[in-house]
Amino acid sequence: MLTVDFDRLGLQPGDRVLDMGCGAGRHAFEMFRRGAHVVAFDQDADELGAVLDLFGAMREAGEVPAGAEADIKEGDALALPFADGEFDRVVAAEVLEHLPDDATAAAELTRVLRPGGTLAVSVPRWLPERICWALSDAYHQVEGGHVRIYTRGQLVRTLEATGLVPYGHDHVHGLHAPYWWLKCAVGVDREEQPLVRAYHRLLVWDIVRRPPATRLAERVLDPVIGKSLVVYLRKPGSLR
Repeated sequence: MLTVDFDRLGLQPGDRVLDMGCGAGRHAFEMFRRGAHVVAFDQDADELGAVLDLFGAMREAGEVPAGAEADIKEGDALALPFADGEFDRVVAAEVLEHLPDDATAAAELTRVLRPGGTLAVSVPRWLPERICWALSDAYHQVEGGHVRIYTRGQLVRTLEATGLVPYGHDHVHGLHAPYWWLKCAVGVDREEQPLVRAYHRLLVWDIVRRPPATRLAERVLDPVIGKSLVVYLRKPGSLR
């Protein structure tokens, strides 16, 4: 399940791309398939190990074009271990809401992006997230959990303060917001609750099969209750 639209990001084969806070690697894998030179970055060594293994499996299975490269890097989002302007594109999906010092993280993302390069940042959208917080303290009051709820204006201002220029935004994953409301209502850890289990099966079926009915439903729901907000920005200058 992808949150970022890579065509809108402007991703091209051969681009050097940072997936900051890659988690299990969903965006890194797609960028690798598209021929990019990907660095999957996270602070979780165990998840990074699994991501590296899947990079290798993808190459062995012939899922990536010749010349594409992929690697992992462990570190701190507040002090990225990369040179200024090292990346053509940067992705930070569902990361900033976890960081108390989001301004420093945003400055680091901008620093490692080349002039003329593009950045996609996603966070939970204000309304669906506010409902989750109202329904359950356990949803966000956990170690490493969400520390703030962004409006689009707040997120854009945080990123503009680093010198970036926004050029678009999306709301996505409209089918997922009710699932999280349901989990918060019955208990976020109750994975076997019948309604939660049934809704989860629906989401898995949708992700795997992509049937026209749920694609239409999500297009209708995304502008209203899309679970994630994605903002696309450009660093002024000419891409080398």
